[in-house]
Amino acid sequence: MSFMYDIFFYSLWPRRALLRQHHALQCLGRAVASVRLRSIATHRLPPHADEASLYVHWPYCLKRCSYCNFNKYIPRSQNHGVMTECLQKETQTLLQLSQVSRISSVFFGGGTPSLAQPSTIAAVLETVSKNAHLSDDAEVTLEVNPTPAGKASLKDFVLAGVNRFSIGIQSLNEDHLRTLGRDHNSQHALLTVSEARTLCPGRVSVDVMFALPGQSVKSWESELEKLLPVCDDHVSLYQLTLERGTQLFKQVETGELSVPGDDVTADMYKSARRVLENAGLCQYEVSSFAKNNAVSEHNIGYWRSNQYIGVGPGAHGRFVPRAVGGAQREARTQTLEPDVWIREVQRHGHGTRRRIQLDHHGLLEEVLVMGLRMNEGITQQHWELFSPEADLQQIFGMSENVQELQAGGLLILNDRGLRCSWEGLALLDSILPTMLLELETFFQSRVSAETQTFRET
Repeated sequence: MSFMYDIFFYSLWPRRALLRQHHALQCLGRAVASVRLRSIATHRLPPHADEASLYVHWPYCLKRCSYCNFNKYIPRSQNHGVMTECLQKETQTLLQLSQVSRISSVFFGGGTPSLAQPSTIAAVLETVSKNAHLSDDAEVTLEVNPTPAGKASLKDFVLAGVNRFSIGIQSLNEDHLRTLGRDHNSQHALLTVSEARTLCPGRVSVDVMFALPGQSVKSWESELEKLLPVCDDHVSLYQLTLERGTQLFKQVETGELSVPGDDVTADMYKSARRVLENAGLCQYEVSSFAKNNAVSEHNIGYWRSNQYIGVGPGAHGRFVPRAVGGAQREARTQTLEPDVWIREVQRHGHGTRRRIQLDHHGLLEEVLVMGLRMNEGITQQHWELFSPEADLQQIFGMSENVQELQAGGLLILNDRGLRCSWEGLALLDSILPTMLLELETFFQSRVSAETQTFRET
């Protein structure tokens, strides 16, 4: 599964409800504050402006799964040569625009990037190396669909430069795989994981879904127990989200299928955390578990609000366009449709469809939302990189709402920083709207104070 499809980027548990709440809160007071906020923003470059991670989106799949509404396409025909040239060209353009000197990690997502030719992966990595430093041991991840064809290509992808695989198992239950519309079975999945572990030991992640139709807490726990002996050092959990317009949504809406209720889903998440941690896989983010320190360095970069450059149809990015004098980070979205994106890249060198300059408040919102996904939360030192003029205590310490979350054992705010408790991490989607509102309130008070000072002078 691709982490990086949109900002906060995919169905990492429980993203969808959060996005709706977050969007509503973003609109709160923006019209009043948008002009004045610029005057209190820090005008220096955001931290780590000379480095970024790179996400490369391969938009094609052989079929659409029943639950999927992501930016993927069933190709009428594939011209790997044209796609490769355009991915290289856009990579070069955006690297030059950002003026980053170092790429810390590369992630090939989709879609089904294991359908790409290994030569495409090698060509993109070569382009990166020509325009920025990419160390020999930098993490280079490829998402893999665990079909026989996907398994057969793993060795060639390693030769092309991939050193980490993210395998979309989703389930080891044959009925669930059929319901999800997957084009593999459990045996295909197990063989693919085994081959990947042989090629990249300690650097194989498996994705598994819960809250599936007909699934119970007991059957979910049994499935995890079956998976753990064969998986490597990293597991990602994804809660099934019913998306309007998908086949699965219609099946549930008409009563053909039923999914577990919210209480059962919450119990599934909690039980999975216990099962995985008992197996030595430590949770380090809402959806991510690792042992032997096999964390996803690329995804950690997102959660720590580092820069990232998105290449390919529908990819998103967050970076400072320093080559044109930019000093603030931009949220950039590439054109969705592959055919249109190809034409734009051929004509302009890139297919950027939308650019939004992030003001200081917008940047801190992302630092807050992403940082609280991690077990370690947001340290005071990390927050200060983005907000030297106001620390976490100043913004959140006096809030009655925040104090109530602390008293309830869901949130921890101290000299170390801000983080969720074990219980709070499971309720992150209900905690974040409160935190975003408090951040909004702080900025509004700053605007009011500055306006009053301006009037008095």
